[in-house]
Amino acid sequence: MMATQITSLNRRFTNIFLSDYFVLYMSLAYVIVLAPFLPTLLTPQNLSNVLSNTWPLLVVAIGQTFVLAVAGIDLSQGAVIGLTSILCAMLIAVTGNPNVLSNAPIWGLVINEDGGFLNGLPLAVPLAIIVTLFVAAGVGALNGIAVAVMGMPAFMTTLVMMLIVSALAIYLPLSENINQLPDSYVALGKGDIVSVYFGTKSESQISRRVIYSLFTYPMLISMTVAFSAHVLLNRTVFGRQVLAVGANRRASEISGVPVTRIIILVFVISAVCAGLASVLYSGRLEAGRPTLGAGTFLLDVIGAAVIGGTSLFGGKAKIKWTFFGVLFFVLLSNTLNLMNLTAFVVDMVKGGVILSAALLDVLRTKLLRERTT
Repeated sequence: MMATQITSLNRRFTNIFLSDYFVLYMSLAYVIVLAPFLPTLLTPQNLSNVLSNTWPLLVVAIGQTFVLAVAGIDLSQGAVIGLTSILCAMLIAVTGNPNVLSNAPIWGLVINEDGGFLNGLPLAVPLAIIVTLFVAAGVGALNGIAVAVMGMPAFMTTLVMMLIVSALAIYLPLSENINQLPDSYVALGKGDIVSVYFGTKSESQISRRVIYSLFTYPMLISMTVAFSAHVLLNRTVFGRQVLAVGANRRASEISGVPVTRIIILVFVISAVCAGLASVLYSGRLEAGRPTLGAGTFLLDVIGAAVIGGTSLFGGKAKIKWTFFGVLFFVLLSNTLNLMNLTAFVVDMVKGGVILSAALLDVLRTKLLRERTT
């Protein structure tokens, strides 16, 4: 009887471990365990902050998911975010500061004291976003061509591209930020569609009013991207071909899958997602920043995708896994900050979690193979 119960519990745990929702269950357990020790964790203000950090990271991680699905990696996403942030800002800035930008190569050509090149046009913001997304797509296409056509390793290709693009992003404004962006652009990064008010709203005590965002433009944009990516990756022929290339590139070539085109397209998708995320980040910060995607940003992106269940070896990826991974990673970062840990400790913990996620991926893959044999 006892042996039967133990076997049943083991089977149930294995089912949960192999479930698509394992990371979601882990996130809920993580919150339940830490909530008593971190009183501010479940406050409306902190939850609103967690969500605001989730949406732009989700968009970038979705792009990375496509590349990981073909057993590649894109290290240039952070640099693309910095470049597109600057490009978009210098096209639509309301005014330009000569004290800051007068020596920059873009001064007088793309931006001056009267603002950016597109400033004042009725469709300035959407036009600027389209231009920057095309630039991002170009960077992704170069990555894809180098990997798929020239046979260069994805790691080395995107590492070199990261260095080139990040240097260009810094050179154009000479490391300076570009401020004074239109309100319509800023709204894309932190604008509310539905909000809830806590506290008084009286004129005399307006400073005590607290607003919590329930439904925002970043949420709408990122969820639209997530839904579209889910359909593309898991419900179309293209998505099946992407996973097939990641599982076995040689077999895919023999089967007639257009491997070269698939690899180029996934790198384009990755770069475009990075460009779109730069809109959300720079809108939220109300400035174009050349170093926006620098530092340990890629650690968050790749870590979120891997934690969700996307395999580093390719052939296994789902957008809902990425969403759960992003949610867990943002919660992890949030709780580590609430603990007032130093940046060094936070990075070490993140690195350990990513390593554990990679080990779990190996274990899950092994268990799935045993089940199917």
